[in-house]
Amino acid sequence: MARHLLVWDAPNVDMTLANIIDGKPTAKDRPDLAVLGDWLVEQAGPGDTIEACVFINVAPHVAGPLRGWVMWLLEQGFRVFAKPKHGDSDVDDDMLDHLWDRLAGGDLAHVYVGSNDAKAFVTPLVELAERGIDCNVLGFAEYAGTLSATAGMRFIDLETIEGLFAEPLPRITLETLPEDGRWFEPTGSLGERIGL
Repeated sequence: MARHLLVWDAPNVDMTLANIIDGKPTAKDRPDLAVLGDWLVEQAGPGDTIEACVFINVAPHVAGPLRGWVMWLLEQGFRVFAKPKHGDSDVDDDMLDHLWDRLAGGDLAHVYVGSNDAKAFVTPLVELAERGIDCNVLGFAEYAGTLSATAGMRFIDLETIEGLFAEPLPRITLETLPEDGRWFEPTGSLGERIGL
């Protein structure tokens, strides 16, 4: 019996989505975490323990609107770690603390980190991999930096998980161009800069 652990960096994924869509993500832009939960279950073997955790930073003005989403996550089987947002506060250290706590439990075999934050996660994940833990990163290759290409870790692009997004994201992914090439359509108009 092995433990599979997902730690999902909700603030980081949301910020990355904002960069991809060039605006504030809405429910239709965000990944369907129920689909992610199903995908995680499919990765496990019979008798394995699965723990899926979503980490959020809660600013006072969004506490009310977030409550419904947190309740929905709990109903889907996710654990939620919520921390008040103060200045530049983040949940990275809390995610890492949870990883180390589960490692100390002795049955951690598979880790899935949903984040594009290479600065926070490359070194700890390399250390976990060196200890024999199967390390997987879920993110967007063009934003994940060295998380997408570090030896000993498997990188899974979020858009490759079928059904996670309702519509394809407007990404400029030059790393995965088809052999015949691909057109990228403009997002602005010629002459816009000079007021024409």
